[in-house]
Order: sequence, then C-alpha cells, then structure tokens
Amino acid sequence: MKSVVLASTVAILSATVVNAQDIEQVKKTIDAEKYSEARKSLKSMISSSPDKGRNYFYLGQVYLDLDKQDSAKIYFEKGRTAKDAGHLNLIGLAHVELMNGNRTGANEHITAALQNAKKKDTEEQIFIARAYLNQEHPDHSKAVEAAKKAVASDPKSALAQLVLGDAQLGNKNVNDAYSAYRNAFDLDNTLLRAKLQLAMITRNAKAYPESIKAINEVIAINPNYGPAHRELAETYFAWGYSDPKKFEENTAKALESYRKYMTLTDTSVDSRMRYADFLIITKDWKALEAEALAIQKMDKVNPRIYRYLGFASLETGKNEAAINAFNEFFAKSNPRKIRGRDYLGIAKAKMSYAVDANGVLNNPTKFNEALVDLQKAAELDHRLSNEFSELGVKMYKQKAYLEAAKLFELALKHKESRTYTLDNYYYGQSIFIASIDKTADQKAAMKPEFEKANAAFAEVIKNSPNTQDAYLNKGKLNRVIDTEQSKKEALLDYEGYVKVVTSKGEAELAKEAVKKNLLEAYTFIGSSYATTDKVKAIAAFEEAKKINPTDAYITQSLQVLKK
Repeated sequence: MKSVVLASTVAILSATVVNAQDIEQVKKTIDAEKYSEARKSLKSMISSSPDKGRNYFYLGQVYLDLDKQDSAKIYFEKGRTAKDAGHLNLIGLAHVELMNGNRTGANEHITAALQNAKKKDTEEQIFIARAYLNQEHPDHSKAVEAAKKAVASDPKSALAQLVLGDAQLGNKNVNDAYSAYRNAFDLDNTLLRAKLQLAMITRNAKAYPESIKAINEVIAINPNYGPAHRELAETYFAWGYSDPKKFEENTAKALESYRKYMTLTDTSVDSRMRYADFLIITKDWKALEAEALAIQKMDKVNPRIYRYLGFASLETGKNEAAINAFNEFFAKSNPRKIRGRDYLGIAKAKMSYAVDANGVLNNPTKFNEALVDLQKAAELDHRLSNEFSELGVKMYKQKAYLEAAKLFELALKHKESRTYTLDNYYYGQSIFIASIDKTADQKAAMKPEFEKANAAFAEVIKNSPNTQDAYLNKGKLNRVIDTEQSKKEALLDYEGYVKVVTSKGEAELAKEAVKKNLLEAYTFIGSSYATTDKVKAIAAFEEAKKINPTDAYITQSLQVLKK
C-alpha cells in the first residue's frame, strides 16, 4: 500500500513539473508571437489539467493579443474557479472590464485577485500593470504603480523590470524606461523583448539608422525571434514615412521584414490579418486585395475581411465596391472594432461621387455624407488630420472653397499635426475666397466662418511670424467682411504685412508681386488714417506713390491731405 501511495505522489509531482515546463514554453511561444501554436498548446494543457488556472489565464491573454475579447472572457470565467492559480483569471477579467471602460468592475476583480495572492505578489502585479497598459486609452500612472510594486516584491525579476520599462515609456519617462529595460536584460539575457524595447526608444527619437542597427543586434542573437523582424518592418516604414525620398525603398524593406516575421510566427487567419493591417499602412493595395481574397477563402465570416476589401477596392478605383465592402464591415462588426481610418476609407469613396471629372462639386448630398463619415473618423483618431488636410487641398484646388474649409476644420482638431499651421492658412484662404462675391446678407450669415478664418490667420502669424501672406490675406478678408471692426483689424493686418516685408530687405521689396501687394497695403493704410492721423496717412500714400507715381487716387489723396 505504501509503495502505491509513493507512486501516486511521484506521478503527481511529475505531472506538476511537466505542466510547469509546458507553461514556461508556452510563455516563450507567446512572447515570440506564435499565437496559433500557443493557443493549440494551451487548449491541450487545459484538457489534460483542467485544475490549472494559469492555462486558462494564458489562453485568455492570447485571445486578448488577437483582439478577441469575447473568447478571452470565456476562458477567464472558466479559469477563475480552478484550484491552482485560478485568481489570475480575475486579473484577466479586470483587463476585459478596463477595455470596456468599466473601471469599478475592474477594481473589484483586482482586489479579489490580490486577496487570493501569496505574500509575494510579483506575478499578479506584473499582470495588473499589463492590464492597465494594453488598452486603447492606457492608464500609465496605474501601470507604473503596479509595476513598481512588482519590482519591490522581487527586485531580481526581469519580467517585473520589463513591465516597469513599458509603463515608464508610456508615461513618457524615457530615462526611467531605458534603465528598467537595461536592468531586465542584465537580469536575463535571454529576454530579447527587453533589448528590443531599447531599440524602440531609439526609434521613438526618430534615430532610424541607429534603431535598425540595434534591432539587428537582437536578430544576430536569435535570427528566429519574430518580433524583432516585425519591429524592423515598422521601423523601416516609419523612416520611409518621415522621409518621402526613402519611402519606396524603405517600404519595400519593411514589407520584406514583415514577410519574414510571418514565416517565423504562423500563417493562420489571425496572422494574415495582422499582415493585411500592415499592408494598409504601407499602401500596398494590390497585395492587400490578394491577401484579403486569400483570407476570405480561409474564413468567410470574419468581418475584418470587408475592411481589407474596402481599402483595396478604394485604392484600385472600384469606389462602389469599396462603399459596399465598408458598409458590410460596419454592419457586421462590433462598434468598438471600427477605426477612424475605416470611416476615412468610405468617405473617400463617397467623395469620388461628389466631384465630377472636371473637379466641379456636383453632388452636395454625397459630399455631406462623406463629411459625416470624416467627422466620425476625426472623433476616433485625431492622427488622421494629415489625411483630412490632403482632401482639403484637393477640394481647394478644385475651387470648392467652402467644402475645402470644412475639411481643413477637421484637420485643425489635431494641433500637433505637422500640417497644422498650413491648414490654418488654407482654412482662412478658403473662407476669404468663398466670401468675395457674396451679398451683404450672405456675408452676415457667414459671421461664424469669418471669426474662425480670422483666428486661423492669427494662428499662422503666431506660429510663423514671417509668413507675410498671412498678414496680407487676413487684411483682405477683413476688407471683404466690411464692418467697422473688420476695417480696424484690416489696418493692423496691412501694417503687419509692411513691417515683415520691409524687414526682409531690398531683394524682397524688388519682387513684382510684393510691389503690387505693398501698393495695396499702403493705399489702404493711407485711406484708413486719412481722417484720424494725417501724418501717418501722408507717409503711407508717399510710399504708395513711389511704387505707382501715376495712380490718380494716390495723387489726389496726397493733394487733399497736404492742404
């Protein structure tokens, strides 16, 4: 009997060791972003060891990485009652609640999980930090707090240092993040993710060659570490995007690196969809269309396929097909899965029907439908401002000025945009040109637009004080408005123009276009001061006369003023 008991004990201990080895291997598989392989292993482990809570928890984490919240929640719910480490699944459920915006529910799950944790709660705090980080709107402060607790619980935990680095980086404490990543790699030099994150800090500083060198150092350690090839792809793309001269060359390298990443991870539907997402940002539309059709053969019900078909159709000139595909995507998708760029895509397709072949706006209804979609896009993703700007410039060149102004107004919602100052200029110009031939009643109705146009020109002047045309066109706008207050503003605008132009010296003053604008400015200044300050009025008209000595109005004005 004793030998039977001993044999049973050995078997239990042996199973525990095997499971521990299995979960460590799975963790490495997840870190290598081999999600399909990890998912199969974890399902098998759950089947053989249904009392192991970690198995459910890690499977839930895989589903979260694949953006499948519903599946993740199912396994967290199943795993929460497991005898061994079931409480980790409460942190998984907290993660889901945070993704759904339910902070109260998340806090309740976190509190319950910590009550069931051991005295040393390093693992729990690491996952709590991750839950706060891996959100659409991360709570970096909470993540830093949890990560610091993890480090305090076990200062020699490389994973605790890694998550502290991620939290500090998100919190914009770059120096602290760098130190944490370096500590993580020093503690465990097999933790390539930490070394890779050091390269990402370099990339964030836009030091692309240095970042690529650092990523290649990771690849040299382990050529089969997939995430390094993905980050290499994204770094090449970022470099190409920031330097148009290198866009084609670096985008080609980016796609090559991403294809390498695919061969090292898996070719499941999930993996191919991540590749399709990358094809969207690299604008390889033919490849995207081929990939979308291939995915559709593997999974006919996934709504994301319609997103890919929508973009591929849009960019290959099949606008009606694009509209239909995007509408299918919107109808079949969870609203939380819809991105700003999706609304931008359908808006572009609709815009193609708003303007005829000659660039004339002939379908206001379609334009207004597109504008509604663009407003949704702006609400979801302010980073799309450059796209709104491009659409605005296109409409401006097509002389649809009021419509262009509406697009520039969307672009201006993101003040950090690289085109922000230029968009302000275009907005002001659009309203100015659109208002030139308007009646007095129509101008009165445009009062809100006039106020915004004046503010837009003022923003250009603030950000770029030497942009002389901003002063000039602001002055012209205020003359078109033609109220007592606007005339006073116009006087200041024209004086600003004169000051900037004259400060640039003789070379600028000799330009014919500048002479013409100065003549307009001096004449208006002279006229404005004629009844209030004769000295200033005479000085302005004298300058105007130097430019055009034969102008009758200037000559007559000087004669009257000098009497």
